[in-house]
Amino acid sequence: MTALAKSLLSKPARSGILASVVLNALASGPATADDSELAKQLSNPLASLVSVPFQFNYDTGYGSEDGNQTTLNIQPVIPFSLTDNLNLITRTIIPYKWQNEVAGASGSNQGFGDSTVSLWFSPTKSSFTWGVGPIFYLPTSSNRELGVGEWGGGITGVVLVQEGPWTIGGLGNHIWSFESDDINSTYLQPFLAHTTKDAWTYTVNSESTYDWTTDKWTAPVNFMVSKLVRFGEQRVSLQAGARYYLASPDSGPDGWGARLSATLVYPRK
Repeated sequence: MTALAKSLLSKPARSGILASVVLNALASGPATADDSELAKQLSNPLASLVSVPFQFNYDTGYGSEDGNQTTLNIQPVIPFSLTDNLNLITRTIIPYKWQNEVAGASGSNQGFGDSTVSLWFSPTKSSFTWGVGPIFYLPTSSNRELGVGEWGGGITGVVLVQEGPWTIGGLGNHIWSFESDDINSTYLQPFLAHTTKDAWTYTVNSESTYDWTTDKWTAPVNFMVSKLVRFGEQRVSLQAGARYYLASPDSGPDGWGARLSATLVYPRK
């Protein structure tokens, strides 16, 4: 998967076509109704299933040297049943970065970035799906070029509706640093997804961040396609997509980027 990811990410203009061919080749037989429902649940951050995404993101246009960055986000999502009427859903995002000239002529660097842990308390009985809780910012970065390296936290929430094959909703959070003024940002992720009967999902979303310290937006729009497949008894969701930055700071990414991901799925029994 790593070699494939590098191959696709080095050719963003062709990644959609190549990824479609790969996904078709890997599909192991016709999808069942259970597969389609499971694929739809993956569009719900608060779904009652364990999932472990491995998500590669590639972006360019950093700084004066037009630097580039590849990030592997490992994002385990684990739900817990607290009571008959209340679930706790945890999501941890652990980034590992490879970057080159992202801050002028800064050379190449790689290592872990700062991690986040989101905790959503979600009622099981509601006319729509929602969850709210704390988010924690952990200083796990290998060095200051890969993250802020400070403790922080804030509040996060999710709200969504699933009707037929459609999922529409939004996720957001706000994080402050506990140590300085270096982290004061709002993250907004509206999303729309359509899942077919043969377990394909087409998604459009934005993963926008507003930095209140610099008064700057980073606002990409992502277009993604995924397919739920089986390798023996193991269900895996394979995804490929592209993004375009509507806004970004002068030092941030711009233009087009790409995404590839594989999500291990473990339905709760």
